[in-house]
Amino acid sequence: MNLDHIWTFLEVAKTGNFNRAAENLNITQSTASARIKSLEERAGHPLLNRSHSGCELTAAGAQFYHYASGIQRLWQKSQQSVALKPGFRTVLSIGAQVSLWERLVLEWMAWMRSKAPDVALRVEADYSPSQMRQLSDGLLDIGVMYQPRNTPGLVVEKLLEEKLVLVATKKRKVSPGWVEDYVFVDWGDVFLGAHAEAFPQMETAAVSVGLGALGLQYILKNGGSGYFPIRVVQSLIDEGRLFQLDDAPVLSRPAYVVYRADPVDQSVMDIALDGLRRIASEETG
Repeated sequence: MNLDHIWTFLEVAKTGNFNRAAENLNITQSTASARIKSLEERAGHPLLNRSHSGCELTAAGAQFYHYASGIQRLWQKSQQSVALKPGFRTVLSIGAQVSLWERLVLEWMAWMRSKAPDVALRVEADYSPSQMRQLSDGLLDIGVMYQPRNTPGLVVEKLLEEKLVLVATKKRKVSPGWVEDYVFVDWGDVFLGAHAEAFPQMETAAVSVGLGALGLQYILKNGGSGYFPIRVVQSLIDEGRLFQLDDAPVLSRPAYVVYRADPVDQSVMDIALDGLRRIASEETG
């Protein structure tokens, strides 16, 4: 299968227009159409529904789009590996959720540069579902996340247990029910279950967010309360800007490292995992 055909398909799918895609790729519209037609003949199904206003993916096209995107990313990764400068033996790719970045990844990067200076690093921030897809596609070697999924060929290992505490901008007692200024932060399925068990009478919060940093900024500016990692809010507690509600239960949020069971270079993988485990152990110790 011609890679140019795949790149053309992805560009047409992104723009929804053959002419615009052709301009972006610096080819003619007829060339773009011919490439898509060739792909559809090979696939045995139409990939795009054409109309006067543009085009959109068919059901088969949507399925193919996922694999085509994976091929594009894998090709980009292979180019990085082939283009390694002298002195580097391989590239190691790791993904991590933003909230684990400063806690683990920055120290881990320094660890790798010290222990394996001949290994080039590719590091990116992403959420659990995207990391799992990239691990399955071979685009990531390691993922650090909160919500892994058991997948053939991948190893899921618990890395640390994060403690979340209830804090407020004013001292007060804990209420088992609805609190007007409470900001609910969705810290994942494990947290949701523990929260529901701890506060069975609580109704839907007036404000709910999916990003912890957003929730914290909101209550600091507008007042309120919410659950946050103790490592994040400890300095604010020390400064008197937040108050930990001591009679509230401390909830847990486990973080995991996910990696390929058959790494390209086992020795490099061992160094990388050893670093993550040591740093995580120091953080929780």
